[in-house]
Amino acid sequence: MNRKKKNVKLPTILLSVMLAGSLLAGCAQTVAPSPNIFQRAQGVTPAPPPPSGFLGNDYSLLTPPAEGSGQEAMLRYSNANINWGSYNAIMIAPVTFWATDDSKVSAADQQELCTYFDKVLLKDLEKNFTIVDQPGPGVAKVSAALTDATSAVPVLRTISLVSPQVRVLSLIKMFTTGAYPFVGSAQGAARITDSVSGQLLEAWADKRTGGASIENVDVFWWGDAKNVMDNGANGLDQRLVLLGTQQTALTAAAN
Repeated sequence: MNRKKKNVKLPTILLSVMLAGSLLAGCAQTVAPSPNIFQRAQGVTPAPPPPSGFLGNDYSLLTPPAEGSGQEAMLRYSNANINWGSYNAIMIAPVTFWATDDSKVSAADQQELCTYFDKVLLKDLEKNFTIVDQPGPGVAKVSAALTDATSAVPVLRTISLVSPQVRVLSLIKMFTTGAYPFVGSAQGAARITDSVSGQLLEAWADKRTGGASIENVDVFWWGDAKNVMDNGANGLDQRLVLLGTQQTALTAAAN
């Protein structure tokens, strides 16, 4: 009898703990996919983005990060034998949209989203790297693709963030279903190769949705998807800076 009562209360206890944690972390503009409360109790993890064809056979090399921080890509590959110190410039290929034939994203919206991603990749990567438009020695090539996107519901999205009562209900829905209500999302893949040889240096596949940050209050149709792209471009820049810093440290230690 007591055991049965404990089992019934387990989801409620989990919900309380998770809700409290979300209220503390509610400043995130984008979030990684989350299992619902029952999946979490069973140890189920969210499914990563499926292969789209963009990465070809390279997709099989991708693995989940050993220790996820919520800001890392769901799948990643890193070539451990690369001397990042030998690269001094970056070439950015135009972003493309890879989706199934029944995609709900119109051709016009696909172009708008790809154009936006092109701009934010350039804006973030040129902060720390020389950008070139031709392959050559010491040039790494960044290629990215969007594989799907969904739009937010503007008015209802705003209400879910500014109304305290609705905000709490939104958080509860997130934990019972695994997603916030009325949010948009974007998923995609990217690779970095040697611009001359084509050797694969790094690759990712990721998906994120709009978060519960009050900064999202004025999000329009593709606002959440664009926030995801902002997050991805910034994350890529930071990743490349980290790789370069680590290579410099290794070189200094070897000398």
